[in-house]
Amino acid sequence: QAQLVESGGGLVQAGGSLRLSCAASGRTFSTYAMAWFRRAPGKEREFVAAISWSGGITSYTDSVKGRFTISRDNAKNTVSLQMNSLKPEDTAVYYCAAKLGGYSYIGSAYPYWGQGTQVTVSS
Repeated sequence: QAQLVESGGGLVQAGGSLRLSCAASGRTFSTYAMAWFRRAPGKEREFVAAISWSGGITSYTDSVKGRFTISRDNAKNTVSLQMNSLKPEDTAVYYCAAKLGGYSYIGSAYPYWGQGTQVTVSS
């Protein structure tokens, strides 16, 4: 029954912004670390950002630092990814993931995943 569902993806011009949301259901994820991964066409799945269960610690891959912000609202059982100054290389399917304990940079460490939402950045 536990489920993560992403939304907010779409087509945007370079330099634009999108806000992705991940809604959890079936159980509370308030004590889980949450993360965003992405998979670009022809590329391996890549870590993007993560946030601790309390929201006090965050981590980002170097390519998105200063542009993306991960946040969570445990009362609403959601996690978001605010993406600003988008670049064509940000084009990918973005996935929300969750795990007990501290966050990880390795996708296989996360037992819970969303279905993904497409982000396409045009030049």
